[in-house]
Amino acid sequence: MPLPGTDDQITVRSVTGVDLTLSIAGPGSRSYAFVIDWHIRLLLAAAWLLVAMFALKMTLDLRSHDALFSVLPAAVIYFLYHPILEITMRGRTPGKRMAGVRILDRNGGSPSTTALSIRNIFRLIDCLPVVYVVGLVTCLLTANRVRIGDMAAGTLLVLDDSAAEESLARVETLAAGSRLPLDTLELADQILERWPSLEMSSRAEIARSLLARTIPAAESAALANLNDTELHARLEALLSGRGEAASHV
Repeated sequence: MPLPGTDDQITVRSVTGVDLTLSIAGPGSRSYAFVIDWHIRLLLAAAWLLVAMFALKMTLDLRSHDALFSVLPAAVIYFLYHPILEITMRGRTPGKRMAGVRILDRNGGSPSTTALSIRNIFRLIDCLPVVYVVGLVTCLLTANRVRIGDMAAGTLLVLDDSAAEESLARVETLAAGSRLPLDTLELADQILERWPSLEMSSRAEIARSLLARTIPAAESAALANLNDTELHARLEALLSGRGEAASHV
């Protein structure tokens, strides 16, 4: 569920209780993604028209029967580009990938097909009167930088932090088969992920402090005798669940 944040960030709590802070995409990122996607869909539609004209020998005259097979597919490509790709790519499009943004629901998850469809229907309002003036103005005036389509669909456009998502998914998977507190699992995961970049003395101190939480007080003194490699192995065992059964060192 969403937690208090700012106009630039929002913190959501997953079903397992792990918090994830998301950075909200502003009008600049939105515009950049849209311009890229607009060029892509325009080129795709134009490419089909060229194929229809020169390869399939079709006419573009709307009074002709050929227009159904030449102009209509180009119109479908142009107007359904966003909804089709956002649904199949789970809140992304090629332009959004290049701009480093994606669509999420307000709980930090991938939006449903219904939400993405509603968001794109309201695109007809957001694009008024020209070049998305309504949408851009709304993004500037609303909390979390949302346009009307986002408000109707319950979605957010956020900066795409794949590393944070992968870390959250990994911790949630670990939590499903572990009796350890979530904060312990999350901290162990983060330490192992950053292990090479941490100073040896610092990571040893953090690792010993964390491992001491999971074993009886009488056995914690033995942690002082573990070297760097052994501490790393103990943390890996802790995450895999092996460290719970064998609580002694």
